[in-house]
Amino acid sequence: MLANEIAPRALADLVRHGYWPGQERIVDAYGRVVTYLRVSLTDRCNLRCLYCMPPEGIPWLPCKDLLSFEEIVAIVEAAAACGVTKVRLTGGEPLVRKDLPNLIERIARLPGIEDLALTTNGVLLASCAKDLAHAGLRRVNVSLDTLEPEKFRRITRLGHLDEVLKGLEAAADAGLAPLKINTVIMGGLNDKEAPDLAGLTVKRDLEVRFIEYMPLDESGGCTRAGGTIEFVPSATTREHIESVLGPLQPLPSQGEYDGPALRFRIPGARGSIGFIGAMSVPFCERCNRLRLTASGELRSCLLDGGVVDVRAILRSGGGRNAVIAALRRTAELKPKVHQYLAGAFHGAMSRIGG
Repeated sequence: MLANEIAPRALADLVRHGYWPGQERIVDAYGRVVTYLRVSLTDRCNLRCLYCMPPEGIPWLPCKDLLSFEEIVAIVEAAAACGVTKVRLTGGEPLVRKDLPNLIERIARLPGIEDLALTTNGVLLASCAKDLAHAGLRRVNVSLDTLEPEKFRRITRLGHLDEVLKGLEAAADAGLAPLKINTVIMGGLNDKEAPDLAGLTVKRDLEVRFIEYMPLDESGGCTRAGGTIEFVPSATTREHIESVLGPLQPLPSQGEYDGPALRFRIPGARGSIGFIGAMSVPFCERCNRLRLTASGELRSCLLDGGVVDVRAILRSGGGRNAVIAALRRTAELKPKVHQYLAGAFHGAMSRIGG
């Protein structure tokens, strides 16, 4: 999209948000416009969840290999100049990164960034939710796979359920909204709890999103070749919820705020329910995101596609134009549809920023 193809009023709005005449948006080879950047701040995590890491964890990256705050801000600023409006901070566990409110404040001030969100396991959230909101964070997604304390310990290996529940309360009190809960459904482990988790939305204005389990090499035995966790399609999870709570009401789209989720509501509930079927119903055709790993790789897709080393570009003296070129090159590498089901994915989710 070139400046001379934009109506004058629309162009004025774009300039106000950091877009300048002559600057093209980031568009991939299939016409998908990139407006969303996921930024992994660290590969480190204070939990060892079954579907993400083996019990002993994985070797952490040296600090020198992680992007600095200055480098992260430079990349996000370049992305915003090309039309990226949404940024999500991930990990690992992003709350273990020191001085995080400082980074959030710097990103929130960038022209063009309209939505700044964070995904966390919630363990440290109670102690910092107000500071994050004050710095400019708008909303938060909290991972929560069970409401049973013993099962929570089994899934996370290190965590305590009460810490996450306190974090959810603190996030709500701080005004980080809409508040979302991410639940990975694992057959034989927590799939029977789906109606209980969905029931959280009846009296609370939050969204519980049920995410299909994605077997990874790093999960320590939970692999596609017949590990300890059974894959459950989102359609099956929905059927189970409806068999207990009754038919769900489809909700109209909220645009980018929906992400890949198909949203529903229990009749009369304050909150909503989302289903993300990345494996059974890939949403590749409407994917509008790029990913920045903790070590400075731009990735075109979580599961497939190409990688561009933007850290090397910055540390060799490359400026904004070089970063923009790297963003465009990454978008060109986006696959039409990811090839995970053909066995193509290998990598540490904690480093990529799932």
